[in-house]
Amino acid sequence: MKIGDKVRFIHETGGGVVTGFRGKDVVIVEGADGFEIPMPIRECVAVDTNEYNFTKTTVKPKEEPKKHRPAPAKVAEEEEFEPVVSFRPMERPEGERLNIHLAYLPMEQQSLSNSRFEAYIINDSNYTLYYTYSSAEGRCWRVRGNGVLEPNSKQFIEEFGRDDLNSIERVCVQLLPFKEQKSFVLKQAINIERRIDTVKFYKLHLFRENPFFDEGALLYDLVVDDKPVKEIFADPNEIQRVIFEKKKGDEAQRLQQQPKLQKGSDILEVDLHADTLLETTAGMNAFDILNYQMDVVRNTLNEHIKEKNKKIVFIHGKGEGVLRNAIAQELKRKYPRCLSQDASFQKYGFGATMVIIK
Repeated sequence: MKIGDKVRFIHETGGGVVTGFRGKDVVIVEGADGFEIPMPIRECVAVDTNEYNFTKTTVKPKEEPKKHRPAPAKVAEEEEFEPVVSFRPMERPEGERLNIHLAYLPMEQQSLSNSRFEAYIINDSNYTLYYTYSSAEGRCWRVRGNGVLEPNSKQFIEEFGRDDLNSIERVCVQLLPFKEQKSFVLKQAINIERRIDTVKFYKLHLFRENPFFDEGALLYDLVVDDKPVKEIFADPNEIQRVIFEKKKGDEAQRLQQQPKLQKGSDILEVDLHADTLLETTAGMNAFDILNYQMDVVRNTLNEHIKEKNKKIVFIHGKGEGVLRNAIAQELKRKYPRCLSQDASFQKYGFGATMVIIK
């Protein structure tokens, strides 16, 4: 049974034309109404065959049948290669959101060190796609594959060896979604750049089970629920310049944000809230912010460590207690001679710790 064969259902009324396969046990059949139905192969029987096949097919000549016997139907022998394969019913409610992926498969998983690889583009949506697949050559690009990708299907792009891995370290996929012969919600043209980690091509366990292939594959998301995946690419010289300017800015900010003595009191207040210490937290995660806050705590204690009976109030807020616990651990490990207690509840609530230098 192959794509293009006409089949009928054994235990149900109906039948149609084979348009694809899902795994080894399920066939996708397009009925007379144009809808595609997944059916177990064991529930279908071929009633007519179609000699049309995709590329990479070979047909061996058959011996002439004897006159007293009916001639057997010709059957094309296919290699296990289908450049376009439908893997889901054509229209799905969730398919109205674009989900597009790149996939890389080793041709010989049992001998990965000697294997060549295949690249595929996967369209997990109800939209048809015009696409181009290119790789970077310095500041320019070279197209490696292009075409039209049907809804809910995957398409072979190219075969390459290990000598070609360096050429695909940075790839770009351009997409134009649309639907044929029906109305649809307009989607914007999409341009996605992805950095391919070529080291992964040497590690078999990273070619993982997935819903699109029977074999393990290395998948890269291009579009997830209509949102293109974004990666930042910067010139190395530009990165060095930004780092240098950031260091200068951090130093100026540190001088401006020195803790100040509360007026009319000998208590030093240090507000550790991120929006007070930092102009912006863009590009920083929770761990980075916590480290910055703890640096302020250490610098303040070191600056006043010789001032006996000096009182310093660190305002950290109530929150989940992460910063409070970090301050307590720091005092216990590095400043055991300092006393600490909750600061005035009336003034600070439960969100401040007072340290007394001893």
